[in-house]
Amino acid sequence: MRLKTFVRAAFLVLMAMLVMPACFTQQNDVQILTPDNFIHLIRQHHPIAKQSAIRLQSAEAGLLAASGNFDPELTVAASGKTFTGKDYYQYQNAGLKIPLPVGNLSAGIENNKGDYLLTELSKGQSSFLGVELPLASGLVTDKRRAALQKAKTFVKQSEQERLAVLNDLFFDAYKAYWQWAGCHQLVKIYDRFMGIAQERLRLVKIGYDQGDRARADTLEAFAQLQSYAMQQNEAQLKLREAELELSNFLWAEDNLAYQLPQNYLPDSTMLTTVHEGTPVATTEIAPGLDKNPTLESYRHKLAWLGTEKKLKFQSLLPYVALKYNVLNKEYQPFKNLTPDFVANNNKFSIQFSMPLFLREARGEYKKAQLKISETNLEFMYKKQQLLNKIKLYLNEQQLVYQQLLNAQQVYNSYWGLLQNELLKFRQGESALFLVNSRENKVIELLQKKNELHVKYQKAIYAAKWAAGTLVVGLPAQ
Repeated sequence: MRLKTFVRAAFLVLMAMLVMPACFTQQNDVQILTPDNFIHLIRQHHPIAKQSAIRLQSAEAGLLAASGNFDPELTVAASGKTFTGKDYYQYQNAGLKIPLPVGNLSAGIENNKGDYLLTELSKGQSSFLGVELPLASGLVTDKRRAALQKAKTFVKQSEQERLAVLNDLFFDAYKAYWQWAGCHQLVKIYDRFMGIAQERLRLVKIGYDQGDRARADTLEAFAQLQSYAMQQNEAQLKLREAELELSNFLWAEDNLAYQLPQNYLPDSTMLTTVHEGTPVATTEIAPGLDKNPTLESYRHKLAWLGTEKKLKFQSLLPYVALKYNVLNKEYQPFKNLTPDFVANNNKFSIQFSMPLFLREARGEYKKAQLKISETNLEFMYKKQQLLNKIKLYLNEQQLVYQQLLNAQQVYNSYWGLLQNELLKFRQGESALFLVNSRENKVIELLQKKNELHVKYQKAIYAAKWAAGTLVVGLPAQ
């Protein structure tokens, strides 16, 4: 009678262990690595993230170089010739050229002396104020304006390409994180049931020593423990692989990789509860496609090609350039600027040129048009591809969510069957084999739920990745 009471109490302890929520022993140095903190570390220190920022900085340097085409230019020149005692010439010239959105503005001073000056030069001190304007080709745009516009567009495109790289990087990181969390949760499950199996074997041995249990029960309990040990070893191996995969994303400030510390644990709260309601991604993802960095990059590329096309069109126009300078005495270019003075003190030139067949210009313009058409087709194909991926991942998310609900219901049923079998076993109406069989089914369902939780989280982030919303709101470097 005393033995039966002891056995009954022992199995009550086992039931309490089964009902008790699984958790790690709390330690003072245990740290929880949340998904957001993990992604923050990647954004700050991962080489790919840094490389994408360098590409953007390179594009900004290109913009600075293109802006240099509109820098004012100062020129100073002096030359002279003296031969056999004769002062042939002395030229002293200084000028300032200011590029305008269309054409150039120029001003300068001259001091020409000598016995043999060029006839077109003014002797003594003089000054000029002039303008140079294109009248056909180069009026709407030219190489320097097109270069500046393309550089601005390239900076915007580079920023979107940076975000696209980060979007891919974050998605891979999230998948590695949830795989790690899932493996960690699986190890916790086997740790829990290993403890139950060890305690059960101890109690069955006591019952056997007291003559209340058959030897077969000890073998049954031992076989169950060994089975859990094998599965636990396999789960620990998977966890180690997941930790190494996660460590690929861990880098320090000094560009040195490091392994995941053992005291860091994942945030597994999303892998233990089935949240009621419709998955959130349906309403969250749809508007995001318009801001997808890959598609935005295509839009900027099309803008870049549009600028190139506009520049190529200028080659179809004749080159007509007008230069007009107002001349003045001494170093005072703004003195006496009246209509009569300008009419009597000026220097001008006009230049015209145009290829007769325009074959090169027509060919280049046609190539620019075809490149735009080709990029438009790529853009439409990529947009439809991403749209289909979003639908695919949203459908997968809905399906896995329903599977999770079903798995939870089946788990609740098998959990009830296990409790009933334990009750019958305590009353001597069942065998340990049946208890183990029920328990194995419970563990199998816990494994399945864990796999579905991981799959569900990956589907959520896959839909966000396809829409590009993993980096929406991310500040620029």
